[in-house]
Amino acid sequence: MRRFLLFLVLCSATEAATIERLWLSFQRESPTHITVNWETAQPESSEVSYGVSAELGSKISKDEKATLHHVEIPMPEKDMVCHYQVRSGAETSAVCTFKGMPSKELRVAVVGDWGFAQPDLAALIKDDVHVLMTAGDNVSSLHQQGKEGTKAFSALIDSQPGLFRSTPFMPVLGNHDREMRPRGPKPPPEAVYDVEAAAYREFFALPGNEWNWVLSFPDFDARFVALDLEHIQDMGTTWQTGHPFDETSEQLAWYRKQMGPPHSGHTITVQNERNATMRGQLKGEWGRLFQQGTAVISGFGYFAERAVVDGFPYYNTALKGNGDRYPDPKSVFFASEHSYILLTFKPKALMRIQIKSLAGQVLDEQSHPAR
Repeated sequence: MRRFLLFLVLCSATEAATIERLWLSFQRESPTHITVNWETAQPESSEVSYGVSAELGSKISKDEKATLHHVEIPMPEKDMVCHYQVRSGAETSAVCTFKGMPSKELRVAVVGDWGFAQPDLAALIKDDVHVLMTAGDNVSSLHQQGKEGTKAFSALIDSQPGLFRSTPFMPVLGNHDREMRPRGPKPPPEAVYDVEAAAYREFFALPGNEWNWVLSFPDFDARFVALDLEHIQDMGTTWQTGHPFDETSEQLAWYRKQMGPPHSGHTITVQNERNATMRGQLKGEWGRLFQQGTAVISGFGYFAERAVVDGFPYYNTALKGNGDRYPDPKSVFFASEHSYILLTFKPKALMRIQIKSLAGQVLDEQSHPAR
């Protein structure tokens, strides 16, 4: 009888847990709060119940009806696990969990080119990261049949439901994340890419402008700066993908503000253009700004790489690592491997950056002091 009753309880819980597409992100520049995101088929209100146990206890609600839901809740105390459950109308999710921010060691993974990979992320999941970031091209396009617009990002979340509902996800833009129609052999009369990245910005809840953002971890003197840089040779044509980066651009002014005067600690810039190409722009001004930080990570090509210029490291990573090879002239490590980058921070300690294969092998490892 007990087994039968337990079966009924589990079945009832499963039937009630109709909201399954959930993901987490940060909308603020410091992780004092986390945003819980989900979708519903019909416009409904939004509610998140949360707490440090499965009993939950606290609740935040929005009466405004929507199909795409973004609700901020406070982060739990450090080294605590938060339990949460979402509700929209009569629909609820299962009770899920995520880690609060750590006090002793922060682990951040950066992946690239997810849109062209079907990755086995078992090794990355085993690393038990606190935040998952990307270096662009999260999806292959916004025009694939059945995956138009925000549906492309919905499919990305569906590919790793357990990971996204338990790990904050901070994507960076690539050209494919705003590709509205096929590129073709030459620039057409109409724009191929949505420079403003409307679908991406609607789906994801990120800091600042969302097409560029900053996320800081003060306890570890670490911060990440996301840029909108990709296919810069197409600027000014109907193939233009991202925001301008020239001397008078909003993006350059914003990045100068982030990088100067130089910040203490670790600053990691994440972008999607070829590092060797980008650092030479504006007579080397972009390179000089890059090097006021600690490292640059790109998802430009399908390979794993570390290049070094005047002692400063430039990285490339891709979940699909067996494509065309575009080595940096200053490359000191290069591999055609499916890879990701794992950054590990400890208070008042060197930052460790590892290039890891999807099999979990450390391909390259370096430690870097703070500024």
